Amino acid sequence: MSTIVKSIGEVYSRLFDHQPFLQSEIKSFVYEFEEKRGDQEVSDLFEILEKAAEIKDSQIDRVGKAKDNLIVLQAELDKVLVTCNNVLAIEDTLDRNSVIKAGRETRAAEFQHFFENLNEKYKSVDESFKEKEDHLKSYYKQLESKLNLTAKPQQLSA
Repeated sequence: MSTIVKSIGEVYSRLFDHQPFLQSEIKSFVYEFEEKRGDQEVSDLFEILEKAAEIKDSQIDRVGKAKDNLIVLQAELDKVLVTCNNVLAIEDTLDRNSVIKAGRETRAAEFQHFFENLNEKYKSVDESFKEKEDHLKSYYKQLESKLNLTAKPQQLSA
């Protein structure tokens, strides 16, 4: 019976006693961050502190100058905004129908010009085909007449 109690005690300690596992994890954590890395984090923090101090000393003047430039830029942007609003006001005063009508007339004139050009091109293509057709007709008539002349003497001898 005592061996059963010992076995149960061992099983219990393996299942529910996490102290050995936790101790090994703590040792590996301490090794990783204290022994292996050394003072790397501390030196990194000092470098960051030095850079922050350098920025504080040298870049504050630049920010002040940039602030002055931003004020000038804001004034210029305000002028541009006023100009844009004036343009919009002028556009609103125009009669939109007259603008639309003028655009339609312009497009109609462009279409008429395009259509006339297209008709001229159709005519030139038709004329070109007609010339080629006439040329081919005359060529084949000449060829046929030549064949008829050469075919007649052969018919006589046959």
